[in-house]
Amino acid sequence: MNDAPYRIGIDLGGTKIETILFDPAANILHRERIPTPRGGEDEYSDIRDAVCDLIQATQGRIPAKAAHTIGVGIPGTIHPQKQVVQNANTTSLRGRPFQADIEGLLGRPVGMDNDANCFTLAEVVSGAAQGYGLVFGMILGTGCGGGLCIDGKIHRGRHLIAGEWGHFSIDPGGERCWCGNPGCIETKLSGTGVAKHYHRKFGEQIKFETIVTRHRQQDPRATDIFDQFLEDFGRCVGGLISLLDPDAIVIGGGLSNIEELYTEGVDRVRRYAFHEHVETPILKNQLGDSAGVYGAAWIGR
Repeated sequence: MNDAPYRIGIDLGGTKIETILFDPAANILHRERIPTPRGGEDEYSDIRDAVCDLIQATQGRIPAKAAHTIGVGIPGTIHPQKQVVQNANTTSLRGRPFQADIEGLLGRPVGMDNDANCFTLAEVVSGAAQGYGLVFGMILGTGCGGGLCIDGKIHRGRHLIAGEWGHFSIDPGGERCWCGNPGCIETKLSGTGVAKHYHRKFGEQIKFETIVTRHRQQDPRATDIFDQFLEDFGRCVGGLISLLDPDAIVIGGGLSNIEELYTEGVDRVRRYAFHEHVETPILKNQLGDSAGVYGAAWIGR
C-alpha cells in the first residue's frame, strides 16, 4: 500500500501563478496557470487571495480525506525571526507575513521557500542534476537567483540566503542594484542588466533577446555587449567554482537557452576558476519553467 501523500505545488511568479498536483505515485494529475494580480489598490491581498483560491481549487481534485501536502515557491524568503518576506522582487510582499496569512486562510500548515531553491531541488530530484551531490542552481532571467542542494536537500544557510549569488557585488564602480549595492552580479548577468548596459553605451533601448540576435548577425555593437556578458559570466561562475567546487551547476531562467553559455561561456569559466583543468558540468535545465512548481510540490507540508 502506498502511504505517500498527494502533493500540491504553487509557483508564485511576477507574471503568473502556477499550481500542480501530483498523486502518491508522482504522476501529474492537474496543472493550471493564472495571471499574478499586479497594480491594484491592495496588491498584497490580491496576490494572497489568488494563491489561496488556487490552492483550494486544486484541493478539490484530491479524494476526500486523502493526505496531501502544500508547498509554495515565492520570489523571496521568510525571515527566520520576524516571519515576514524579505528580499522579494515583488515588492508588495516585502515585510508581510505571507506564510502565516496563507496558513491562516487555509487552516493548515504549508511549506514555503525561495523559488530558486525550488528550481534547484526540482532539477536534482527529476531534472538535469540527478545523481550529483553538491549542486548549485543558477537562475539567469530578468534577475539572478541561486539555490544550493547538498545530497538532495536544500541548504538554506543561517539567514536563509544561501545561494543568493546575484547580490554579490563585484564592481564597486558599477550600476547600482535595486538592493542598494553597486555592481552586483545581477546588474551584469541578468537580461535586464545587460539591456541597461547596452542602453548606457549606445543610447538605444532594446531587449536582451535582440542583443543576442544582432550579435549572431555580426552586429559590432551587440557583439561588444554580448562579449562583455560572456566575460562577466566566466568571471562570476569561475569564482563560484573556486569557492564552492560544486559537483554540478544547473542553469535555469530565460537566459539558460543561450547556447553560447555552454560553449564560449564555459571556456571563460575555465579561464577564471582556480584550477588548471576545470571539469565542473555546467548543465542546461531539463524541466524548463516547470522546475519551480515541481520543486514547490516537493517542499510541501
